[in-house]
Amino acid sequence: MLRLIGIVVSIGLADSLNPTTIAPALYMAGGKRAVSHVVQFTFGVFVVYLLGGLLIALGPGELIIDLVQRPSHAVRHLIEIAAGVAMMIVSGVLWLKRHELSEREPPARRDSRSSAILGATITAVELPTAFPYFFAISAVVGSGASVTRQVMLLVLFNICFVLPLLVIAVVLAVTGDGAEALLAKARDKLHANWPKVLAVVMLLAGLFVVLLGITGLLAKRPFGRFLHRRLFKPIGL
Repeated sequence: MLRLIGIVVSIGLADSLNPTTIAPALYMAGGKRAVSHVVQFTFGVFVVYLLGGLLIALGPGELIIDLVQRPSHAVRHLIEIAAGVAMMIVSGVLWLKRHELSEREPPARRDSRSSAILGATITAVELPTAFPYFFAISAVVGSGASVTRQVMLLVLFNICFVLPLLVIAVVLAVTGDGAEALLAKARDKLHANWPKVLAVVMLLAGLFVVLLGITGLLAKRPFGRFLHRRLFKPIGL
């Protein structure tokens, strides 16, 4: 279970550096009732992303697992390795397209719709291309964990995913108007640098997941046990 938590948290934190959700929250931070709008926006993002993940994991995901029976120990770790490699490939694509992506305009700030509906709408539109989320779901479903544990893991993933939005809300609540200039600078830096940052973080998360899969696959061999003791035993994985 701790291995799955490590995978879910690492992918969730990497996926959280998403300008599609962070940029609107930063724009809302400069308006009236900023804390309320950011919290509502975060709620909309969280609910839709979680429901989408649950529908995939407990619908077609569980059906596929039932059809092919529960995966073996080796298959579970091969799924982890595949998910990590896929993240590294996405990282490479982001890096190659970093200049093109940084020139795109960020999502517009809150309009006449409620902040919660805006968050839900943005997330629903982005969900079909949420590849890191799919990698996490594949690892969770492929683990053979119980439905209850799968739900808990997906909730944990989504908490990690909205963590930057929660940080923005907390900063606003604590500092009030004084945070506006700081968050405006953060918005500008995000616009200019998010492809590079996301590519690097996703690469590191992918490497972490691949190493977890490899050490799990080789757990019964001396080299695998050595790697696990050196890399993951100190952090409880």
